[in-house]
Amino acid sequence: MAIQDERVCFTLTAIIKVENLRKTYGTTVAVDDISFEVAEGDIFGLLGPNGAGKTTTVECLQALRQPDSGMMNILGLDPRHDAPALRRQIGSQLQESALPDRIKVWEALDLFASVTPEKLDWQVLLEQWGLAEKRKSTFASLSGGQRQRLFIALALVNNPRIVFLDEMTTGLDPAARRIAWDLIRSIRERGATVILVTHFMDEAEKLCDRLAIVDRGKIVAMDTPQGLITQYASEVRVIFTSDFADLSWLHNIAQIKKITKSGPRVEVEGSGPVLALVAASLVEHGITPTDLRIEQPTLEDVFLKLTGKDIGE
Repeated sequence: MAIQDERVCFTLTAIIKVENLRKTYGTTVAVDDISFEVAEGDIFGLLGPNGAGKTTTVECLQALRQPDSGMMNILGLDPRHDAPALRRQIGSQLQESALPDRIKVWEALDLFASVTPEKLDWQVLLEQWGLAEKRKSTFASLSGGQRQRLFIALALVNNPRIVFLDEMTTGLDPAARRIAWDLIRSIRERGATVILVTHFMDEAEKLCDRLAIVDRGKIVAMDTPQGLITQYASEVRVIFTSDFADLSWLHNIAQIKKITKSGPRVEVEGSGPVLALVAASLVEHGITPTDLRIEQPTLEDVFLKLTGKDIGE
């Protein structure tokens, strides 16, 4: 069942509802008329380059910034008027955070837990986030990745219904990132809703149930990761090497849109069963490459198509 007016449609299961959110800093428009909803229990991603407006958006949702206009409903509360009640039910790992240099890891977790009515066992969080061996270390002595893990653990200590994670895996090594992904999934499995702000394509594609691609303060597309790929980047690429100079006959395959040859490397772009068709045609012409492979489209292809730039630009 849904509630619908002329502006936007929200489902009754939405735990976060945002409509026409706008935030400016002088003449700079950071968030430009953004609308979306998040279902309870989802991992919802905001994907985009630095400066796209992702952090400003989630800071407004957490009552850390006041928007210029728009509607926000988080857990039935308005962050502009119900900030204390809201903060008791959410966890936040901010992009930029700090603690006193001399505070120890266990002291920070114990302090946060002491003011939380429905706290989790912070000693379990120490183990989950790989901080057990650093429990007596001061904040100043921690590496960047260790500090990041501590902030994530602090975001979870109050057993929140919604967890905001802003660029949470920045600074983590590849192995730690994979562990973090598993723990994010476990947060969702316990029933919490996760808002994940990221500029990592693989992270968004593997973790998010739904995501919004944000660019220059606007949501340019929103769907499941696979839905975005299907809608905006359905073409696949078949890649192989060949010493044959003339492969023009491949253009006779209707599903092929483009053929690019760079030295012996050949890249064929198309849709449908392109791999099977290309392979059959190559064999028919006496060509049997040993490195024939297919590359499926990714979120990076979607982003490039929608914004015309790499996410790092």
